[in-house]
Amino acid sequence: MRVMLITNPFATFTTPEGRDALAHTLASRYEVVVEHTAHRGHAGELGARAVTEGFDAVVVHGGDGSVNEVANGILGSPDALPRDPSTLPALGVVPGGSANVFARALGIDRDPLAATALIMTMLDRRERRTISLGHTAGRWFLFNAGMGMDAIVVRRMEELRHKGRKATAGRYFRTTLSSFFRPSVTPPSFTVEVPGHDPVDGVRFGFVSNTGPWTYFGAREIRTNPGTDFDHGLGIFAATSVSVPRNILLGARLLAGVEPKARHLFRQDDVDWVRFTSPEPADVQIDGDYLGLFEKLEFGHRRGVLDVVAPPKTV
Repeated sequence: MRVMLITNPFATFTTPEGRDALAHTLASRYEVVVEHTAHRGHAGELGARAVTEGFDAVVVHGGDGSVNEVANGILGSPDALPRDPSTLPALGVVPGGSANVFARALGIDRDPLAATALIMTMLDRRERRTISLGHTAGRWFLFNAGMGMDAIVVRRMEELRHKGRKATAGRYFRTTLSSFFRPSVTPPSFTVEVPGHDPVDGVRFGFVSNTGPWTYFGAREIRTNPGTDFDHGLGIFAATSVSVPRNILLGARLLAGVEPKARHLFRQDDVDWVRFTSPEPADVQIDGDYLGLFEKLEFGHRRGVLDVVAPPKTV
């Protein structure tokens, strides 16, 4: 079995010793080619190369951004004709970032040693799990995309990382709180449309989910759309207010693990598409990666598009 191991040496929680140990462990059983990402977009180039050169699997040791790039490289443009996922390399993840949302949503242990053992067991058995993905702006997203306040937080986090700050869970939490409390941070309102429902105007921030949970508070799962998973359509979670008191109550429900409800919240699960329309450019993020400013985006969904090295879905 031929395996490409892609590691991100700049990921928050990877070390040279850990990367070497992972490479040696995989090489003890498979034909392994090790690649280290050197620049933004490099992981996607490597994922595309793995397809061209006929690798059986690609294992990524890094954060969600690296995994997203590799998945996009393996699959190519969402506008192209879909390929049978069984003819493409399966994607495995050994967590190495600060959040590791995709791996955790797949049931992959946060501990790199445990994750590696699971991946090797499944590779030996040639077991794959086929999942669905969302897409927008010519890119696939694995777990979540957002417009408004959520994307502003991601943008501010990227600014901090460029200054040398690590993207820890605590820093994300503090940045989120400060974004809501700062009067200078005012995301534009936009309209959300989904099939079979009247447009929702005045939305201040919205999430389009491909699975749940797509975010965590430490080890605690946060499920904005409890009915959304890798086997169904998209989930939409859109709030028409950035009022601190109103969103603190909503946040408390999310932290408590109960169904999120609020008068200023519009939420639906298992939809085929979502459209965001803003009268002025608004911040957008995909899988925790800042995408830029957009006035209009349509989010689509494709079922059974990617094979992953992960345990079966638990009921």
